[in-house]
Amino acid sequence: MPCVWLCVVVCVFLRMWRAGRVLTARLGGRGAARLCSGTLPKPPSSTSSPALSSRPQAQKQRRRREREEAILSGQHSPAEDGVLGWSEKQRIEYTAHTAPGTKKDTSLPLPPSYSPEYVESSWYQWWEKEGFFSPEQHERLPHAVDQTFSLCIPPPNVTGSLHLGHALTVAVEDALVRWRRMQGHRVLWVPGCDHAGIATQEFLREVWKWKNEGEEIYQQLRSLGASLDWSRACFTMDPAFSRAVSEAFVRLADSGRIYRSEALVNWSCALESAISDIEVDSKDLSGPTLLSVPGYDNKVEFGTMLTFAYAIEGHDGEVAVSTTRPETMLGDVAVAVHPEDPRYQASASLMEAVHGKQCRHPFTSRLLPIITDPLVDMELGTGAVKVTPAHDHTDFLLSQRHSLPRLTVIGGDGNMTTACGQWLQGVKRFDARQMVVDALVERKLFRGKKNHAMTLPVCSRSGDIIEPLLKKQWFISCDEMAKKAIKAVEDGQLQIVPHYYSKTWRNWLSNISDWCISRQLWWGHQIPAYQVQLPDSTHTQEERWVWGRSEDEARQRAAVRYGVKPEDITLTQDPDVLDTWFSSGLFPFAMLGWPEQTPDLQHFYPNSLLETGSDLVFFWVARMVMLGTELTGQLPFKQVLFHSMVRDKHGRKMSKSLGNVINPLDVIHGVSLERLQEKVQEGNLEPREHLVSMEAQRKDFPKGIPQCGTDALRFALCSHKMQGEDISLSISEVLSCRHFCNKMWQTLKFTLGVLGDSSTPVTTLEQTAAVGSMERWVCSRLYSTVLQCEQGLEASELHTVTSALHSFWVHSLCDVYMVRSNSHSEQSVGAQQGVRSVLFHCVSMSLALLSPFMPFITEELWQRLQPFSPAAAAVPPTLCLQPYPRSSQLAHWHFPDEERDFLLVQEVIRAARSLRAQCGMTKEKPAMWAVCSPSQAQVLLHFGSAVWTLSRISSLHIHCPDGAECPPALLSTPPPTGSLVAVVDHTCQLHLHIQSGVDVDKRVQQLSLRRDRLLPKLEQLLLRQQEQDSQSKVPAHIREQTDSKVRPARLYLVHHLS
Repeated sequence: MPCVWLCVVVCVFLRMWRAGRVLTARLGGRGAARLCSGTLPKPPSSTSSPALSSRPQAQKQRRRREREEAILSGQHSPAEDGVLGWSEKQRIEYTAHTAPGTKKDTSLPLPPSYSPEYVESSWYQWWEKEGFFSPEQHERLPHAVDQTFSLCIPPPNVTGSLHLGHALTVAVEDALVRWRRMQGHRVLWVPGCDHAGIATQEFLREVWKWKNEGEEIYQQLRSLGASLDWSRACFTMDPAFSRAVSEAFVRLADSGRIYRSEALVNWSCALESAISDIEVDSKDLSGPTLLSVPGYDNKVEFGTMLTFAYAIEGHDGEVAVSTTRPETMLGDVAVAVHPEDPRYQASASLMEAVHGKQCRHPFTSRLLPIITDPLVDMELGTGAVKVTPAHDHTDFLLSQRHSLPRLTVIGGDGNMTTACGQWLQGVKRFDARQMVVDALVERKLFRGKKNHAMTLPVCSRSGDIIEPLLKKQWFISCDEMAKKAIKAVEDGQLQIVPHYYSKTWRNWLSNISDWCISRQLWWGHQIPAYQVQLPDSTHTQEERWVWGRSEDEARQRAAVRYGVKPEDITLTQDPDVLDTWFSSGLFPFAMLGWPEQTPDLQHFYPNSLLETGSDLVFFWVARMVMLGTELTGQLPFKQVLFHSMVRDKHGRKMSKSLGNVINPLDVIHGVSLERLQEKVQEGNLEPREHLVSMEAQRKDFPKGIPQCGTDALRFALCSHKMQGEDISLSISEVLSCRHFCNKMWQTLKFTLGVLGDSSTPVTTLEQTAAVGSMERWVCSRLYSTVLQCEQGLEASELHTVTSALHSFWVHSLCDVYMVRSNSHSEQSVGAQQGVRSVLFHCVSMSLALLSPFMPFITEELWQRLQPFSPAAAAVPPTLCLQPYPRSSQLAHWHFPDEERDFLLVQEVIRAARSLRAQCGMTKEKPAMWAVCSPSQAQVLLHFGSAVWTLSRISSLHIHCPDGAECPPALLSTPPPTGSLVAVVDHTCQLHLHIQSGVDVDKRVQQLSLRRDRLLPKLEQLLLRQQEQDSQSKVPAHIREQTDSKVRPARLYLVHHLS
């Protein structure tokens, strides 16, 4: 039998494929490397960097270049063509007159197809006006429970706009919030935004105007369906929040946690301000690179190492030092070598060791001591390093250990200072670089220049090159607070999900540096500290500082501290402002009214959960934990849930600097390629990044981005596993979810047709009994789906919930139950009433299950079902306040035997359809024989109507082979010879009786040819896939590309050649 032979070959090949996959499976893990040596002291610093990646910078740079080259090459696989193809759908608008905030009219006829514009109109305004999102509505819920669920949204920048990373945060948090609200919890989800992003004074008036009139961020959150309590919206510059910031500073300063010190900070010369950690981007350079720098007409070269010599005083020798920043040599105060470096010990070429000797500075004539320290890297450059404590973090450490002076030669404006001498004073730092090199050449001290791979710190706001400068700033001592944060996780008081971040948490907090909280910006919370001038003060005296919640309080404190009358004191408030991460770190309790003991603070603090991106684990989460514990005596939340980073389809991080950021509103409403390219043009990208971004858009979105709608975007985002690898979101996935929305729409239309008019309500859930075999199966499938949703939501594994809901709706409800129900319209009145009730409850409960993920379409469809509800008058007016389905409600619908047995039926249906496709049958309904075991025969008879309907056959004959103990009732004649055969499993075969007009020999020949073409290709792809699996360094997006080629070929073999 040719078809059996084809099936066996394919099955054997697939078993080989599965075996190969198992044999090459690997377990991977990520380790965290320690940044600092435990022997070094931890100085105050504005940079508190997490553990650095162990992967060499050159390798990271190479992979980035590979991604860019793949984009610029214009090559793509045929599989991508289907992804890119889409046609514009009909846009249907909701045109009924509905005043803002009033309920949408759902008595209108249902449009023929799903349209996001129609569905998403009016609902949010109604939800917001009715106060459905406030915790006060909890008391009105009939299913209310005495439990609280509270959290804050990570406050975005007030002047910014959301990207897909924000959209993921909203989708995840809102799903959890809506689920808890439907469970009857008292829920508070507070919206807010911070004031980061403003660096110059002229923006202030426009920003406040924008804040009061526009609030683009808040409108985007509403468009995403976020069920936030807008009556409690919180802005970090609001008066109440500002008072909380001052209170926090004063308390921390009183306890000694905040202190003032001179230390190196990351400084942006363009902004003339210290810069927070998250505002520093790392730019990897593989060698000489010309970069644009603010304030310079010509590009500046980076990525080179220069070597020059210092003459040893009283000696004919010299010490050569290497540097990437020769302009700072005017601030050199010493030369350092490793104590065990043989090049600088006594030898035949060097009569005596240079240790302890001095060098003469060629431009200032200062004597520079030659010191030894194990901190020096002998492998870098000449092994001797120049020590510039006022402009380098490592050199600052050396100055502490060796009591060296600190000489500032670059000012806050980026110009060289008077300490450099008249020839350089006032010269821009990078112009001075070349002047210093020229002067070294002239004095015959220049020893060469070579290429050097390096990482350059760049200000994310201005694009300026960060300059480490020595400044007197305010710092927070973090050691003791960090220990408490570590202990909270180790003791289980604070749960971190995924758990592997607990190790990263401990490693970073164990090596934390003190936190610089001073910023030299126009916009922000002015530091509530005041410099004190007493009547007898002189300029040479040490600074005197006090702090207070107001100037009057600070004056009284100064009077007490220095024993003078308040009126004799002159106070000058520090002009600096606080780091925005300081105010953001207070958000979980300041948003609730702290330091006042408000009802909100008493009811909702600590928060139940903090959900955010894993990239904020140090910059925000750790600081919230430290500040919350220190200021309130409690952890700010009980659990931290981290989601992965959203990347583009090429595996690149979405970043403004790369030009690949996607606005979620462009996915919701659709956007043309021309508009996408205009947005890139409006940015300030480097030429290469600009070229790559434009080409990536042309390649990814040749026709723009289709209108997908909010529900589809949210469902697609939540369908990714958040607690694992980064998310590479493809718009085609979102478009697929829009198709799912249309499937839901058509399901509702079918259901309304089955329900007929609303004069006969369906029976209640408790009264609805599943009588028929298919009713019992679909009801049990719904029970299992509800159980999966409960388990997935409790574990915050939303991808398992979305998968279960999509599978039930599409594969159980639509593909099976509705198709079967539609073909049995001749049932008795009693049976039809049972089908009506089962269908109503399956659709209604599925909409409730989907509501946290897809709030707009589920509300629209659920409202149209309400006229048929058996208890319509008693339920809340909106789906978002309905009780979330519980498996305990459906215990009477649990039939595990039916679910297990129907798996065989589904395999039989699949095999029968595959046979029909192989033979080109479309309208014919042939007779089918099932040759199987007695137990399988019982199952097929039990679900006989489903097999006939879904397999599209005219009759089903069941035959048990000779020797099988088959009941007489199941005996049937063997299948006729010449039938087409498909193998279901080792005990079940299907025989399809050949209809006239089907050329079997020709069809077998066609299938054989296809198999012969596909198998070598599939084998080649599988070998490549196994090679990639054995190489852990192969990027994930490359493996995904190979998988995307394997899947179509494998599926074709399964469905058409088996």
